[in-house]
Amino acid sequence: MDLIVNINNVHGSQMAAKITGNFTIDNHSFRFTAIAFGRIGGQNIGAKISKSTERELESLGYNVDEIIMNLQNNLLHGDLNLPEGLKKESFVDD
Repeated sequence: MDLIVNINNVHGSQMAAKITGNFTIDNHSFRFTAIAFGRIGGQNIGAKISKSTERELESLGYNVDEIIMNLQNNLLHGDLNLPEGLKKESFVDD
């Protein structure tokens, strides 16, 4: 599954940050929000999509849980596109 993640905005710090963006799969784009937590226990990311996005993904034949898992994995591993001027170092621990 080729999932491309684009970050629109990040609010917060290395401890906790709210992320907004979209992901593209097979030329279909969908919005998401996520909360990223760091420090105790390591990095953890919880991504959410709307119920209407869930329904649209299901109608296209996708497994919603698999999509969210892939989205979270991309976010966690930094496999994403950032807007100009935002650097991973500003919200990710090295």
